[in-house]
Amino acid sequence: MKLRLICVGKLSAPFLKTGVDEYLTRVRRYIPVDIVEIKEGGGSSDKKASTQMIEREGESLLRKVSPDAFAVVLDERGKGMSSRKLAMFFDQHMLEGTGELVFIIGGAYGLSDKVRSRANLLLSLSDMTLPHQIVRLFLLEQIYRAFTIVRNEPYHNE
Repeated sequence: MKLRLICVGKLSAPFLKTGVDEYLTRVRRYIPVDIVEIKEGGGSSDKKASTQMIEREGESLLRKVSPDAFAVVLDERGKGMSSRKLAMFFDQHMLEGTGELVFIIGGAYGLSDKVRSRANLLLSLSDMTLPHQIVRLFLLEQIYRAFTIVRNEPYHNE
């Protein structure tokens, strides 16, 4: 199984880059993973322009998702799950022979309905609003945690 994160925008803060690099290294011990960044549309106070930007970003995101990939779209309206349930999710997909798991992280203004409708799973990481750049780091840490749970390694404390 391959893992891919498709994200809107590049990381701007050095501490996020350092953290993402650290967890990418850790996750790659268990599974091949790559990150694809698409260009951020740029913000606007004009609601119509923001809606158009979300649609353009959505089209760019969807072009990066292969038709047979299992797509997990991160969305505040999605289903929440514990770290242990995320571990079970990965374990199940590895046992079933899923070829590619794709996690989609939208931009600052959210995701288009087209992206949401492509989701095999809508996943919420928190009831709180999280900046999209921080979500990348948070998600990678949770993926790493999930694999240590699957492998019964001493990272996750219960």
